[in-house]
Amino acid sequence: MNSSQHLSRLEHFLRLFAKVQPREGITSLILVMNLFLILMAYYFIKPVREGWLSVSLFQGFSQLEVKAYSAFGQSVLLVAVLPIYAKLATIWTRRELILRVGAAFGVMLVVFWFLQPEFIWEQVPYVGIAFYMFVGIFSVTLVAQFWAFAADIYGEKRGKRLFPLIAIGASAGGAMGAWVGERLISLEKLAAFDLILLSLVPLGCALALAAWSDRRGTYGDPSKWTKTRWQEPAAPDNEGAYHLIRKHRYLTGTAMMVLIFSWVVASGDNILFGLVQQSVRDNINGLGAAPEDISRMVNAATTAFYGDLYFWVNIAGLLLQAFFVSRILRYGGFMALMLATPLISLAAYISMAIAPVIGVIKAMKVAENSSNYSVNNTARHMLWLPATKEMLYQAKTAIDTLFVRIGDGFAALTVLVGTRFIALDLVSFLLINVLLIFVWIGIAIFLVYENRRLRQLTPEQVAAST
Repeated sequence: MNSSQHLSRLEHFLRLFAKVQPREGITSLILVMNLFLILMAYYFIKPVREGWLSVSLFQGFSQLEVKAYSAFGQSVLLVAVLPIYAKLATIWTRRELILRVGAAFGVMLVVFWFLQPEFIWEQVPYVGIAFYMFVGIFSVTLVAQFWAFAADIYGEKRGKRLFPLIAIGASAGGAMGAWVGERLISLEKLAAFDLILLSLVPLGCALALAAWSDRRGTYGDPSKWTKTRWQEPAAPDNEGAYHLIRKHRYLTGTAMMVLIFSWVVASGDNILFGLVQQSVRDNINGLGAAPEDISRMVNAATTAFYGDLYFWVNIAGLLLQAFFVSRILRYGGFMALMLATPLISLAAYISMAIAPVIGVIKAMKVAENSSNYSVNNTARHMLWLPATKEMLYQAKTAIDTLFVRIGDGFAALTVLVGTRFIALDLVSFLLINVLLIFVWIGIAIFLVYENRRLRQLTPEQVAAST
């Protein structure tokens, strides 16, 4: 008898997006909603981050430099925090790890809301930069933790089928968060900073769904293995994230690829941010606004611009994720999935170099970022399906947080050298990205072949491989 005859109505619907098997529908949908809510919370606070940073000035530094160096600060902070996280993963169960880390982020959001300008104090020095660093760590940590959890639940075979479906939650959550956030900002009774508090609602719901999916397991009837995982630490052994990354060439390659693509994307973001600030300030200066109003107007205009940008990025990402990712994987294989985004980025930066104006760069960033958030994210997380528990909860978290932010740091260094020492023009910055993309493509091809090799090994053999 064909297994499709046993599919529920929900599972028949989910088969539009991935090859869901009987009894997998409910847990899959819970995980989709879990990721949806995490990204919704992030996109509530992401435009606030840009607006707050736009009025956080350092004398003698441009807005582009402030953004780039703030991103680099995240890397420094993560170097200190990640060993603590890795240690906690060997003490707490996966459910405790998810709930306690999420709760800690929630408390920090409340603290930042109280520190907003002109609420209790007129302006707390550097708090906008601290919030920028916090939001970057918030996003990469919670998302990396979620995907480690999803890989833990599903394993390699089910994960390969279901990850394209689960990733729809990220694209849909980002699109919905950007859309809802943009409309909430437009309400007279709500200030932009109130989105920080409102983000606690989707964050709290996401944590509740994580606990539910942990209790259910894959099918809703927890197996002996699932019940054993309830009692075990998230990472049973503590080899340490950095040791694991050095030991396994697969993890080393993954870290390098994440660093390179983060460098490319962050450089593009920095270029766009600098152009936006220049355009916004030119427009406001043309209006003859009073000096005391300029800061508020820059904040509002920057927040509105990025709210619109993130909305279109996530709409495009949602369409790619829902209707193209699983089909790219099915008909083109894992190689096609891994190479799709760097090839799109290559075309985007060549186009920007030919026509380096804000409209073209905005359109190309929509194309690049939407592909990154859908096609590339799914491919990156599928790289971890053959991984051991220690790799998932220690090395993955380190790579998806620290190496992402190191890539941001290299983008900041590019700005520093290119603006302070060499005086590069905009086209030169874009061509640097083109060269980096060729490196990205080479590493991606290497990882596809390594992934194919690891899928043939047992977990014990994967742990022992180098």
